[in-house]
This record gives sequence, C-alpha cells and structure tokens, in this order.
Amino acid sequence: MKPGTVSWARRVTGIAFALSFSMSTPAAEPKLTYPPARHAEQVDDYHGEKIADPFRWLEDDNSDETKAWVTAQNQVAGAFLDAIPARSKIRDRLTKLWNYERFGVPFLQGGRLFYTRNSGLQNQRVLYTADARDAEPRVLLDPNVLSPDGTVALAGYSVSEDGTLLAYGLSRAGSDWEDWHVRDVVSGTARPDLLEWVKFSNAAWKKDGSGFFYSRYAAPRAGEEKKGVNEFQKLYFHKLGTKQAEDTLIYERRDHPDWGFGATVTDDGRYLVIHVSKGTDPKNLIFYKDLASPGSRVIDLIADFRAAFSFIDNDGPLLFFETDLDAPRSRVIGIDLRQPAPAQWQEIIPQAAESLQGVSFVSGQFICRYLRDAHSVVRTLEWSAKLSRVLPKWEVSLPGLGTAEGFAGQRDDTETFYSFTSFTAPGSIYRLDLETGKSTVFREPRVDFSPAAYVTRQVFIHSKDGTRVPMFITHRRGLALDGSAPALLYGYGGFNVSLTPTFSVTDLVWMEMGGVFAMPNLRGGGEYGTPWHEAGILARKQNVFDDFIAAAEWLVENKYTTRERLAIQGGSNGGLLVGACMTQRPELFGAALPAVGVLDMLRFHKFTIGWAWKSDYGSAENADDFRILRAYSPLHNLRPGVRYPATLITTGDHDDRVVPAHSFKFAARLQECQPPDGPPVLIRIETKAGHGSGKPMNKVIDEKADQLSFLARIFGLKGP
Repeated sequence: MKPGTVSWARRVTGIAFALSFSMSTPAAEPKLTYPPARHAEQVDDYHGEKIADPFRWLEDDNSDETKAWVTAQNQVAGAFLDAIPARSKIRDRLTKLWNYERFGVPFLQGGRLFYTRNSGLQNQRVLYTADARDAEPRVLLDPNVLSPDGTVALAGYSVSEDGTLLAYGLSRAGSDWEDWHVRDVVSGTARPDLLEWVKFSNAAWKKDGSGFFYSRYAAPRAGEEKKGVNEFQKLYFHKLGTKQAEDTLIYERRDHPDWGFGATVTDDGRYLVIHVSKGTDPKNLIFYKDLASPGSRVIDLIADFRAAFSFIDNDGPLLFFETDLDAPRSRVIGIDLRQPAPAQWQEIIPQAAESLQGVSFVSGQFICRYLRDAHSVVRTLEWSAKLSRVLPKWEVSLPGLGTAEGFAGQRDDTETFYSFTSFTAPGSIYRLDLETGKSTVFREPRVDFSPAAYVTRQVFIHSKDGTRVPMFITHRRGLALDGSAPALLYGYGGFNVSLTPTFSVTDLVWMEMGGVFAMPNLRGGGEYGTPWHEAGILARKQNVFDDFIAAAEWLVENKYTTRERLAIQGGSNGGLLVGACMTQRPELFGAALPAVGVLDMLRFHKFTIGWAWKSDYGSAENADDFRILRAYSPLHNLRPGVRYPATLITTGDHDDRVVPAHSFKFAARLQECQPPDGPPVLIRIETKAGHGSGKPMNKVIDEKADQLSFLARIFGLKGP
C-alpha cells in the first residue's frame, strides 16, 4: 500500500463489531467488543492429562469460519489503530527515514561484481552486477517488476564460477517455498530452467557451469502448501537446459524423514561436501562425493551427530571445518580425506576467549569472526601449506562496537567486502585489502538523523539463578533516569542465534519519541558458544524467560522506566518469549508485541517445519517434555480474569514457518481472558505476507507504524 491510501484494515468487511473511544488521557482505553470465537468440544489426552483445545478450528486457515474471524479481527484492530492521532506522523517519519540507499555485501565472481541494493522505498532489493569492481553497475534482476504489489522477493542466488550464469530463487507472498530460475548474466535474458518446491536450500554450481546441486521436497498435497509437514528432503543435481523431472538424485534417506541436505562445491571443484542436518539442532553430519570420479558414491566423513561442523574450504584433500567439538566456543580443524579417522584430525585454529561465529578462507587467509560480549571482533590468520599451520596476521580495525558481516571470496582474491552496523550506524560497506589489511569505505548510506544525539551502553545484569547476562541499552543523549521514559525490551533467546548491535529505523523512531531501546543477550542464543545455547533449551528453557524478566526488572530498578511504561517485543521464537513472560509476569509489563510467535507449545511440531524445533523445545509426545512445555506454553497459561498488558499480536496469512494458527488461537483465548476493563488485545493479520523474509517495504512500514502507534496510544506519547 502506497502512502495516503486507505489503511489495510479498513478495506475488509464482514462480522460487525462495537467500538467506542475516549482519547482524553493515556489511562482511558477504548472499550472493545471482540469478534466472537466459537468454543469447540476438542479435548486431547496428553499422557493422562486432558487438555481442552476449543479453538482448534482456527488451525484451518482455508475455512470460511476462520476467514470471517480474521476479517473481523482486522476490522477491530484497524479501527483502533486508525484512530490514534500520532499514527500518520509516525508513519511519515518511518517513511522518510527508510528512504535511504541500502546495500548488500558485494562479492566478485569471474571478475564481475555482484551485490543487492534498495534505493530507499523499493518494495524489494534489486540485484546488480558490474563487469569490474569500479565499473558502472547495471540491473541484473529486479523483483519489483515481477508483481504489482511487490510480494515477489529474491530469496537466494548463486553465480557460476565464470560469472556468466545466475541461479536464483523467488519467494511469493512471504512463503518459504521458492521457485528457482536461471539467467544469463551477460545478456540478462532468462533461461527456460524452472525448479519448484524448493525450500531451505542453496544452489551449488559445478565449476564447469553445467548445472548446480540443490535440495527440494516432494510437491505437497493440494490445500497443504502452507501447513503440511515438510519431511524427506532430497539432494539433486540440475543440468542446465533440462526439465526438473530429469534432475539426478544425488542423495536421500528414506529412513530419516527429518534429515536435510545442503551442498557446497569446493573452490577447486574437486569435491561435493554435503551438510546433513536434523531439524534445527546445531549438531550435524558431513558427507562428501568426489566429483572428479564419474559415478563415485557419497562417502560418510562424519557419521554421528556429536557436534557442529561447518565446511570452510579445502587445500587439496585437506578439508577445513569450523566445529564446536571439544571446543564450546568453536575452533577450526583439518580433516585429510586420505586419513579421515578422528585420531588424525589436525587443529588449525584453537579455541579463543571469544565465541567463533564464522570463518571464510580468502587469499590464503582464514578470516575469523568472533563475538566478544555480543559485538564483533575480526581476525585474519595466514595458512601455510608448507608448514601445515596458520600464522597470525592482523585484527581488522572496525569502526566501533557493532556487527561485522561478510568477508566472502575465493582463495585467489586479494580483497573482500564486509558490512558494519550498530544501533546508531546504518550498514556501511567496506572493502578489505587482504595484502595490507586496510579497510576503506565502499558504500555508505545517508540517513536523516544525528548519531551523536544517541548513546549506547552495555550493562551486565544477573538472572534469577545468578547468571551474568549482557544487555545493550540505547537512547537519546541526556536521558533523565527518573523512570519517566517508556522502554522497549526486545529479545529472542533460542536456536543458537546471537543478537548483536544493528541499525533499525523502527528503533530510531521509538527513541525519537523519547523511548529507551534495550536488548539483552539471553541464554539459548549463541553469544557465548555451545554452553550458552544449551543453557536455554529443553528442560532449561525457563532460564530464557528468567533472563528476560531479570532484564525488565533491572530497567525498572535503575529508573530507565516503570512497569506501566515497559513494553516487550519479539518475533518467532521471540514471540514465544513475549508470550511466556507476559503470562508468567503480567504485572511487570505495560504492553506486549508478540510477532509470528510459537505460542501453542503442544502442537507446534504438527505443521510445516515445526518438528525441526524439537531440538530446542522437545515434544509433547514425550511425557517429560510435555510437563515442561505445558508449564510455559503461552496459549495454555492464560487465565480468565487476569489483567494482561496491552497486546498487539502480528502475523501473516502466508506464514508457512510458524503457521498463523498460533497467533489466532492465542488472540482468541487472550481476548476472552482479559477483564472487560482491561487493556486492549488486538491481532493484526497481514495479507499476502509470511514469516517476515521478503515482506514488501510498504507492508513493513505499515506494520511498524501500527506497532509504534499502539505503544504511543498505550503510553500517551505524541509521536516523533
């Protein structure tokens, strides 16, 4: 939707609702009449305990009843949000700030430069190429012309060795499903190749450019595209110019429906390295295939799920891997295919004091990205094949406390590119000269604000069990610590994901409104390596919620805000975090923004890729896990008559990762539990949108404007 058009929520019609407003003071909340939600006689037996699931019917997103409920909920939310005086001002400011150039990290392939760019308010990023680093760039692929509403997104791409062929995946309406195509880089013309039902896959070209390796699932049954379980992924080779039905099956495991496959071709083209995953568990297997020997079989190199192994590169038959085997903060090892027994494995780069987050091998150097208390440190070490060891080279000089990403390239490159961002520094692109170690600015965005007007600090709080947890806090310089400021506490805490300082237009507008932004690094993430992750999963998941609650209490105790003016926010697993904390400590928060959340912990594994999350959550099919999940499942811990914080739930009707039924059922239950005089409980369901990736910029701005407007209404803020 373009600026100035009618709100998304005002275009729907259907079930009637009642709504009256009193906007005189922040405490005077609108009295809402929520759409009725039918109670079904659905009761399930979990290991002898009967659990009612009266809103099971909302899992059927194709039913007329569910569609009518969604329409009515959007009407209620839309009317509430449209009536907020600050909304247009907030949206205008978001639009102005977002209108700046944003660049993806470039890379060189076959002498050509490739990178993505958004000019500012384009719905989707555009892929560019240039015949050399300093040559004039041209558009190679513009997804914005592929759909009138901007809902077709570039989901992934890979360039052939000589830089003349592009394989790329397109996602539609936010779905995880992708169609892969091929384009000639020189002429820009599309080739006839089409690959369907691809999900969670890259494309790995053979060095001769004859085709590429990729992974896909079988076509789902009609009506199950958005919610059917994804199992039995297979690895294929697609030969250019042939139909998908003719693709060569490289590997499958009919005895392991939960195994997934990712392919990498070594830089010298000799080996196909296959990464075998089991759900979202970091532990994986490694297989390989000798591409120089026609008809060679796939060989198990690491055949048990003992640790995480990430392939980096090779030096002939010596393969380099980043691994947390016997190194909780990770290290680099070498495995010689001629002597592959674990006793013969060589330690290349030992574990450091910081957590190793990624390694690339460029120009004969290992470029290692570390986290030191959740901010980036980058070091390079030179590989000596003659000595069979590394020699320290230098630490990359970064602009400050923030996040550095990129550093890709091939072994013969003499340069690489990376991005750097922080809470007050938009993502700039740097060129790193690997011969001198000097970084220079390659592309630098210009945003309409003064970074010097804001300050960031890192504090360390103590959780319920005494664990030391870091937290970043950013706000306007000169903030009075008297508790008068509103605060937004954002978290995730799961799946080994590290939260690091990044620039956000939404957070900037929040701070312009006088707000404090705080981000703790909760257990369950990867900020301090394997032990930190494992301390927040399965039977220890409550540690994540305790960390977040401790962060909230610290902000109140140190007079950054008050309980009444404290909002919490998180998406996906972070939506679970918000849902669990607002049900465990409803009096601690003034507002909650759970987005695309995992909120029904007893049934999450029954949809799409949900089964893959058992490594972090466990499963209600197991009696011990059931008791743990039941204790914190947001849906199942809502209680009638409890005064919950003002809540705006957001989801997308095409979310096929965390299906919207989680948010639907949680909203229906929360609305019936909230006292009649309690704060508002709204759900905003975006159409033609998924879990978040590839969402058009106009939809992003609308959603963020609604979230900030909601907080402005609850906390009595005037806007930026």
